[in-house]
Amino acid sequence: MSRLDRREFVAALAAVPVVASLLPGCARAQAPAFNTRPLKPAGEVPVVGIGTARLYQDPQSEADYAPLKATLVRFAELGGKVIDTAPSYGRAEEVLGKLTSELGIRDKLYLATKVGADSLDAGKGQIEQSFKNLKTDFIDLIAVHNLRDTANHLAYLRELRDAGRIGAVGVTSSFDGQYEQFAAVMEREQLDCIQIDYALDNRNAAQRILPLAQEKGIPPMINLPFGRGSLFQATQGKPLPDWAAEIGATTWAQVFLKYIISHPSKPIAIPGTDQVRYVDDNLGAARGPLTDAALRTKMEQFIDGL
Repeated sequence: MSRLDRREFVAALAAVPVVASLLPGCARAQAPAFNTRPLKPAGEVPVVGIGTARLYQDPQSEADYAPLKATLVRFAELGGKVIDTAPSYGRAEEVLGKLTSELGIRDKLYLATKVGADSLDAGKGQIEQSFKNLKTDFIDLIAVHNLRDTANHLAYLRELRDAGRIGAVGVTSSFDGQYEQFAAVMEREQLDCIQIDYALDNRNAAQRILPLAQEKGIPPMINLPFGRGSLFQATQGKPLPDWAAEIGATTWAQVFLKYIISHPSKPIAIPGTDQVRYVDDNLGAARGPLTDAALRTKMEQFIDGL
């Protein structure tokens, strides 16, 4: 689904959060607390963050930067923490570093990036560039992207963690074909975090990866939480089911995110977010009741029936 589709879909519902954003102290006082989970090295963080793939890859003009800057301001203001990026996301690291530096909010955020290189030397150079791009001397999490030269990069990342330059190490994938290898890495390596694709209409990670993360106590981050846009396409123009009220969901985005973060492995969802109203919408899913097993099954049956 295009970004415009979602913009049209949530426009009316977004009016209330936008008004609330004019009175942030009041909005925070009335809103229930975030659901959180522990994530090294920060401690407890809200279970919904921000992803930067595509949306932050190449802004040029002040008009391009303005909504991204406003998004980060609102995210930090509400207490959001986790922002995920990568060297392969165009200029996203550089853009994130520029904006967080200008806004003076680096210390309020949990910055996660990746190393994706086929050799250790290339990976080391990429990592040093990430520090420069993000304009920071400390990165909270660096993960091996799509299992590229995993053993060598994990060993080096642990050296950086021991030296106090980064806070946590992990691995990522968004490809089913890597799941067997991914699980093997989880079995043999000591990891602080994983990142995997998972959505209401893309549940393969729940067969092996997420249960293994739960078993080993590894926090999972979830990329592609809206199913590459397919979930919005499937539900466009459809009213929310009655059961959405049971979990305090007022938009489809909140339904989709509530499904993810209620998995027993306690994932952190990182939806792509480039507008203030999406911050309000997405972080709204991190508050209030979560789904139980029976409702999760009902949600799966609903989406499979569309």
